Amino acid sequence: MKLPMLTADEKLAEIRRLYFSATRQTIQRDIEKALDILKSMASEEERERATVYMQGLAEMRKDWGGSKNSKVKR
Repeated sequence: MKLPMLTADEKLAEIRRLYFSATRQTIQRDIEKALDILKSMASEEERERATVYMQGLAEMRKDWGGSKNSKVKR
């Protein structure tokens, strides 16, 4: 996925937006997009600023039962 050229603050703002707008239906897609943005950050300092939102997204996925390899439970 190609990302537009964003500043560090814009990348953080997008991860924050994903965090606050995540729903049970969108959590997996939101995490994947946030990870793509996180990987594009140039420094460890930039990534550290996003940690709280990434942890929050992961916790939501855990609480809502989503996973990277989600399967239908019977």
